[in-house]
Amino acid sequence: MKILMFGRGVIATLYGWALEQAGHDVEFYVRPGRAATYGDAVDLDLLDARRRVWGQRVVEKWPVRYREALEPDHSFDLIVLSVPHHRLAEATAFLSPRVGHATVLVFGNIWTEPPAAIGTLPVDQIAWGFPQAGGGFDADGVLRGALRPSVVFGTLGRPPTDRERAVRQAFREAGLRIQEQPDFRDWLWVHFALGAGLLSQGLRRGSLSRLVGATSDLREGLLAGRELLPLLQARGLDLRRHRGSVLLFRAPTWLTAPALAWLTAHVALVRVSFSAQSAPDAEEPRAVCRDTLAEARRLNISVPRLEAVEPSFAREGTGQV
Repeated sequence: MKILMFGRGVIATLYGWALEQAGHDVEFYVRPGRAATYGDAVDLDLLDARRRVWGQRVVEKWPVRYREALEPDHSFDLIVLSVPHHRLAEATAFLSPRVGHATVLVFGNIWTEPPAAIGTLPVDQIAWGFPQAGGGFDADGVLRGALRPSVVFGTLGRPPTDRERAVRQAFREAGLRIQEQPDFRDWLWVHFALGAGLLSQGLRRGSLSRLVGATSDLREGLLAGRELLPLLQARGLDLRRHRGSVLLFRAPTWLTAPALAWLTAHVALVRVSFSAQSAPDAEEPRAVCRDTLAEARRLNISVPRLEAVEPSFAREGTGQV
């Protein structure tokens, strides 16, 4: 399969690497002028858990190919669109006249109705997914991250189309297990809101990496997420259908906060995902918290913990992921 990763962010790079390892033809679309800035290879320092439970460390310089233009008559079979949610409208507007015959995998956070999120992209060429990898580029440009063994795919109340099945097969060929979410819109909204609870406390501390092993901060993050459950219900979600996703936030924090602190400090896959996200001015966590708080205010839902941290995310960051 010929695959175009849209942008060279953390998620695009991690999964682009895995897909190329499986024999797929992978390129990256980047803004004009960025290819020279990035150079012809990415330095990777990864924990790859696709085949080993505790992960295998991979340190390598991965040669990559970039393109700075995309014509409508391109020959890509799949475009992986994994951008911060606040940049999704800009990205879909760019891709709409250039999508050609490719399937577009929307691969990340969404806080609006999915049909609205994709703008004028053709609905019958869309696949929906969510990454389970994480990490960040350090000051030297090294991508330090973790590739977990599964990835989430979903549909909006109907079986997967042939295009969607083909995308799933490509990820299976890359050694990834597929977790299916048939009610994908609601699953995304649950993930977005509860993520805002934890992100808010990371922003209060300066970055998500500061939460590693921090029991009291993680407790506040869990409680902030718990306060957002009524917001999800006000949006029409039946949380009984997402018991597994909300269990961590509903359970007693005297139990869950120390357990989560231990996991972030001692389980390498979790620790790497948290600790690599150390950029203090990353914009996406701020945008997630701002949009969640705005929706709570629109629906008149009390979220005191998120409001208390608002000074930490009210201003925009650098725009980096």
